[in-house]
Amino acid sequence: MRKVNTKTMAEETWASPKRKFAGAGKEISEELGREPRSTDLDKRHPFDVEICRVPPGKTPYPYHSHSAQWEFYHVISGSGVARDTDGNTAIEAGDAFIFKPGEAHQLINNGTEDLILYVVADNPFGESSYYPDSKKWSVRSPEWKLLRSEGLEYYDGEE
Repeated sequence: MRKVNTKTMAEETWASPKRKFAGAGKEISEELGREPRSTDLDKRHPFDVEICRVPPGKTPYPYHSHSAQWEFYHVISGSGVARDTDGNTAIEAGDAFIFKPGEAHQLINNGTEDLILYVVADNPFGESSYYPDSKKWSVRSPEWKLLRSEGLEYYDGEE
């Protein structure tokens, strides 16, 4: 058994250049030995667990959907809103919710204290993401890139 104590784990912080998006996380799975880029399932782990902290007035990520990844959230403390295609839903300590592949979502801390959540995500191979607000795609094959393009015909550039 491998064991860690989340109270003593380092917290990784991030912010966008203009600081609209900001957050912090304790990557529990990685601390337990998960190798995110590995194709070996024993090293990759079947799911990823994080403690995510969102400061007041911030959102950790742009509005997005995943092609294959499921994400489960459990609010530990604080309050905010979860944005999805139906609008904004208030969230608070004790709430649990899930987004399946194809469901666009975003968390927003509109409260006065940190919003802290457990996040559990599976780790599908070949995952991509779509950002509806900015109309861009994130692809991970053959390497991670963000792209924006108009639709093309299947044989465009092939003949």
